[in-house]
Amino acid sequence: MIPVLLLYKILQLAIFMLLGFLLVKFKVLKSQDTTVLSKISLYLLMPAAVINSFDVEMNADIIKGLILAFASAIFIHILLLGVDFIYKKLFNGTSVERASIMYSNAANLIIPIVSFVLGDEWVIYSCAFMSVQIVFLWTHAIGLFSSENKIDVKKILLNVNIIAIVIGLIMLVSGFRLSKFPKEVVSSLGGMLGIVGMIIAGMLAADVNFKKVLANKRLYLVLLMRMVICPFIVLLVLKCGSMFISIANAGQILLITFLASITPTAATITQFAQINNKEPYFAVSINIIATLVCIVTMPLFVALYML
Repeated sequence: MIPVLLLYKILQLAIFMLLGFLLVKFKVLKSQDTTVLSKISLYLLMPAAVINSFDVEMNADIIKGLILAFASAIFIHILLLGVDFIYKKLFNGTSVERASIMYSNAANLIIPIVSFVLGDEWVIYSCAFMSVQIVFLWTHAIGLFSSENKIDVKKILLNVNIIAIVIGLIMLVSGFRLSKFPKEVVSSLGGMLGIVGMIIAGMLAADVNFKKVLANKRLYLVLLMRMVICPFIVLLVLKCGSMFISIANAGQILLITFLASITPTAATITQFAQINNKEPYFAVSINIIATLVCIVTMPLFVALYML
């Protein structure tokens, strides 16, 4: 049942991408207009989604589950750093290729997917993977695209997304909850993240020469790594690790981590590539085709996980 629900939600998100594509094709907007939308997504919608994810009432089981979710997310990202190192050495990968392989579209997709497939009460565990990934995105990934030789640590620490994580953790530890009005505002903004991310991808896709892109053999290598090899490695690690974990609902919590890690290439990478003018159309091509491929791969890998 879960693979079927997952397929349904992925198809729904793909429609948002199609709508963005049509907006440009019918000349309502230009693909260049995505620059503004990308900044709104990165600096407004994503922080809101993070804070909203942490706005929950805590208990002992949730604390144990969150520790498991954070630990598994950190381990997976360290594991993927190893994959990135090997890919760089073997294939001399570009910034777009390496970031597209390592980073999944968890920030845009995991909350709507988990909410729809498992229920709202499970969304809190998705914030663990999101939070860990945001730290890596704004340190490792932004470093791949930066034209500067030295990363500005102060600038990273003061980034609104990192600040949002700190605020969320303070809320979690202190037990502070947003009142109804600000909660609705933050929730509404965070809920737009997946939709806006897919619309941006669709708008950029309208100017992509797919005939030329599909002739690029590197595309297929990136897709193989992102959508098959990395998910398979994570599947083996989580299945083996789950045998030694006795926390309540560990299987479901690890499933959320697994779902987050097997989504298509992160839309954030497309936005980084666009803002830094580093192969933005190749980045969006990877993102779009990976999104189409995930219609098959995600339900299949989830089915394997549940065996």
